[in-house]
Amino acid sequence: MGTTLHFTTARDLFDAYEAAQSDIRARPDAEAPLEFLARLAESATPEEAITFGAYLLPRRKAVWWGHECLMSLDHLLTDQDRRMLRLAEIWVAEPEEEHRRQALDEAMVCPNKSPGVWIALAAGWSGGSMTDAGSPTVPPPPFLAPRAVNAGILGVLARVDNSFRRKTLSTFVDMGAALAVR
Repeated sequence: MGTTLHFTTARDLFDAYEAAQSDIRARPDAEAPLEFLARLAESATPEEAITFGAYLLPRRKAVWWGHECLMSLDHLLTDQDRRMLRLAEIWVAEPEEEHRRQALDEAMVCPNKSPGVWIALAAGWSGGSMTDAGSPTVPPPPFLAPRAVNAGILGVLARVDNSFRRKTLSTFVDMGAALAVR
């Protein structure tokens, strides 16, 4: 099966993202990214598979992954989550500057950084500038979008009943792995 991954090995990802080295305690051998992802998912801290997946996927796919993970638990979402996810969805469908900016601006003013807000922030931090229009351009650091996707997915996972958490996490990892090879 051919993949469209940007990294030949999981170690390449760690080399590309210094922040991943502090966000993920486990270290890869010479494994392919999806092999490392699977190992993380079976580890004592399977949440690290979510973190790795957020770095592994290109920004747009990572935002979509976060969106789909959260929407699969719609019954656990607030109206604010749904509104923010809609903004992220619009940006994924049409990754234009105005959509990215709208997701960022609306997410930034939310007083409660709920899971949906984090996914909208990930869309907003996918590129462009973090500053207001008319201000000097300040591109977001490369780690912001993956960290926001991670926060959104792990945030909704925290809302899942303990008896379903491991299975839900596994489903989320499988969803990310499937997106990685598309």
